[in-house]
Amino acid sequence: QVQLVESGGGSVQAGGSLRLSCAASGRTANTYLMAWFRQAPGSEREFVASITWSNGYTRHADSVKGRFTVSRDNTKNTVYLQMNSLKPEDTAVYYCAADPICAIRVSTTCSYDYWGQGTQVTVSS
Repeated sequence: QVQLVESGGGSVQAGGSLRLSCAASGRTANTYLMAWFRQAPGSEREFVASITWSNGYTRHADSVKGRFTVSRDNTKNTVYLQMNSLKPEDTAVYYCAADPICAIRVSTTCSYDYWGQGTQVTVSS
């Protein structure tokens, strides 16, 4: 079992920044694919970014490229999502996910085994 705990959400004005953290515990391994998703009210959950534990390869959704950056600190078993130039349309609950098998090329369609509880991000105009 793997436990994921997100933190760092909050309210910010458009143009501001936030950094989300996802602390992983339990039976983690460097084969895991870690990802961030978000879900706005009335919308489907959408992929935001992903990163491999082992070598730090990343992938970002087109909607956040150039504004968001995913990273990881293996010593802390933590994945981060640095969000800059935030827009009102970034408002959503952000979730961390993990899977021991999926490759980064299938980040958007992987059936992730583990999910965090989510953290709210609200961007006002």
